[in-house]
Amino acid sequence: MNRSRLVTSSALLSALWLLVACGPVEKAQPNFIIIFIDDLGYADIGPFGSDLNRTPHLDRMAAEGMKLSSFYVASSVCTPSRAALLTGSYAQRVDMERNALPGTGNNIVLFPGDPKGLNPSEITIAEVLQDAGYATACIGKWHLGDQKQWLPRAHGFDTYFGVPYSNDMGVRSRWNYPPLPLLRNEELIEQEPDQGLLTKRYTEESLAFIEANQDQPFFLYLPHTMVHLPRFASSDFEGKSSNGLYGDIVEELDWSVGQILDKLVELEIDENTVVLFFSDNGGTRSTDTYQVSNVPLRAGKGSMFEGGFRVCSLAWAPGRIPAGSESSQITTSMDLFPTFANWAGATLPADNTIDGKDISAVLETGAPTPHDAFFYRRANLLYAVRSGPWKLFVRDYRQGGSTVPAGTLYNLELNIAEDEDVSADHPNIVADLEALAEKSRHDLGDGPEYPGNGIRKAAYVSLEEATTLTERPQPWSEVKLKANN
Repeated sequence: MNRSRLVTSSALLSALWLLVACGPVEKAQPNFIIIFIDDLGYADIGPFGSDLNRTPHLDRMAAEGMKLSSFYVASSVCTPSRAALLTGSYAQRVDMERNALPGTGNNIVLFPGDPKGLNPSEITIAEVLQDAGYATACIGKWHLGDQKQWLPRAHGFDTYFGVPYSNDMGVRSRWNYPPLPLLRNEELIEQEPDQGLLTKRYTEESLAFIEANQDQPFFLYLPHTMVHLPRFASSDFEGKSSNGLYGDIVEELDWSVGQILDKLVELEIDENTVVLFFSDNGGTRSTDTYQVSNVPLRAGKGSMFEGGFRVCSLAWAPGRIPAGSESSQITTSMDLFPTFANWAGATLPADNTIDGKDISAVLETGAPTPHDAFFYRRANLLYAVRSGPWKLFVRDYRQGGSTVPAGTLYNLELNIAEDEDVSADHPNIVADLEALAEKSRHDLGDGPEYPGNGIRKAAYVSLEEATTLTERPQPWSEVKLKANN
């Protein structure tokens, strides 16, 4: 044997010995990024049919990843949707389906100075990943309690930059709220920030976080303020789209996605990063100058129809999620908790029930959904249940001058517009879905008759103890009195 062959053989034997001695090389923990848009319509991006808004970077995400056409959030409004995403549980399970502040515009989402917030005893997706060695950041809209002890760093995030609730909860509001705060961690850094710059500032903060943590696993939660009302775009995008101000904002959000994807490629960590893009609920409020679209879904934000809960969603992970793929299987925002934990090798909480399912097989291979059912809830009421293609309303639901009576059944695969009741043709399906609903009532409640036995309490302080992050223009007792009159 010549010397070169001998050296080569020795090198191979050494490599084999190392593999045997050390075992298989473990795959690095993937990075995770959730890009969470506020009030984006189902059909407002190119991959979901928009021909009004230019979204080349989201088109790229779809071409290089997976389009999820039956992806659900657990509520059709802000606060409960966010609580479900971070805890992997229906908002009702973690007692975040209603606020605790009298005299507000509605009783569902949290408002400035609310004496209620996500309980720090809850284990969030950020805490599970943090315990597994991840750097974590929340950049954007929080909306899970504005008392300082309930802000993001109490829930597993190393750092926070953003606004603590919706952008309409400032001095512009008819409810006479205090100035909108912009926070870094728990510190107030600005009041009533220029909202046209928020998308850019969040993007800059996100890029800096990614760059700083490129050599370790990280979790970036990026809940954008836009396109929630009031709507703002930066001067670089305002007036540039063919769909008015709304289109300008969507195109700026698409730019932000592109900045993040390009940064991952530049740092050569794209093949070890998972990116999810979706909205917190359906879109709302077209005007004479722009169109918000949820087609082909019925209704939008706030409703119990598909347009409230089913949102446009894209999953991108080169080498893990097949390029150009699509899944119409039921998937939910709650599923990201157990799915990310699986991919990270993290441990799920043993004593906290979560409602999310591990959808890694759906994303990686297009496997069937692990969900037997999905429930459409608002406040403490159960309105409908979906299983497979079937959706049954289990409570009368009135919207837009018409009522969908309890017992109405839709086949969503054949009738996504929810305008053809087929209950008379499928009594066995109706009975099966009613049984699923009954089980859920006992677990998570349904009005005063069913308080629910699977509910964990949110965090509370007294109304007198609750404070706002910026100073109110008048005492809260006067604001409450004005709201109630």
